[in-house]
Amino acid sequence: MKKNFKKIFFLAVLVAFGVLGRLLPHAWNTTPMTAIALFASAYLGFEYSMVFVFAAMFISDGIIGFYSWPIMISVYASLFVASLLGQYIKKHKNVGSIAVVTFGSSILFFLVTNWAVWQFGTMYLHSWAGLMQSYTMAVPFFRNSLVGDLFYTGAIFGVYEAICYAVGKYQTRKFVRPEGLEPPTLSV
Repeated sequence: MKKNFKKIFFLAVLVAFGVLGRLLPHAWNTTPMTAIALFASAYLGFEYSMVFVFAAMFISDGIIGFYSWPIMISVYASLFVASLLGQYIKKHKNVGSIAVVTFGSSILFFLVTNWAVWQFGTMYLHSWAGLMQSYTMAVPFFRNSLVGDLFYTGAIFGVYEAICYAVGKYQTRKFVRPEGLEPPTLSV
């Protein structure tokens, strides 16, 4: 019961964070969605990650406005794969693996979503040159996405680990007695 409460609490916090991260003013493509997908998958499991990410995306898309469904599917699919990649972090929790997976998720998002804009949109010619133009025009957005993903992922993982460390250290000082230091017994 207590474990489910923690997951439900995390659900509420991460969904709210994701929705606000998309609704509040921010630089283009600088949102916490990839970070939430990676974090939730690494710490709470893939299934919960999908609930967090899709709930936050759907709620915020409902407020912002839905858009071309094939392009929207590419965005959701990219976040789905980011959640899958979060499972790697779950098995290899270190700064290097978190950074590599975050970078990989950003690249994947860039490639998939800009391919979808080219394939299903009307902004670019449906040719190799049009696809390359789509990617070229999206480079500034990729920079923002990468910076945002690295920042939010570092912040979410870092804050969580710092809290766990502080709580663990506090609990150790407060509740665990070092061996050999038993309290004196009173004899009557």
